[in-house]
Amino acid sequence: MSIIEIEGMEFYAYHGHYEEERIIGNRFLLDLRIEADCEKPAISDNIKDAVNYQTAYKVIREQMNKKSHLLENIAKRILDALYENLEGIKKAQIKVQKMNPPMGGQIKSVSITMEK
Repeated sequence: MSIIEIEGMEFYAYHGHYEEERIIGNRFLLDLRIEADCEKPAISDNIKDAVNYQTAYKVIREQMNKKSHLLENIAKRILDALYENLEGIKKAQIKVQKMNPPMGGQIKSVSITMEK
C-alpha cells in the first residue's frame, strides 16, 4: 500500500455558518491523503494505472466552489466526490482548515479531518 499526499492546497471560498462569511469569504487550507495500491503504476509508468492526483485536485477545487455552512459538509462532499471520480482509492483522508475564523478572538485556524 502506498500513500499519496497533496498538502497545502489553498482556496479562497465562501463557506460559513454566518451570512457574512458566505458573502466576504475566507482562506482555506486543505491536505489530502490517499491510500492506494501503487504497484502497477510504479511498474508501468502510465498515468492510466495510477490514482491521478491532478484529477483529485480538480475535484477538490470544484467542491470548494460550492458554498457550505459547515466544514463537516465540505469534507464529506470532497470525500464522496473523490470516490466517485477516482478509481483505486483504498482510503482517503481530508483536512479542511478555515483560517482566521470569526470566533471573537485571535485564532489561527479551525479544522476538521475526516476519512472514508
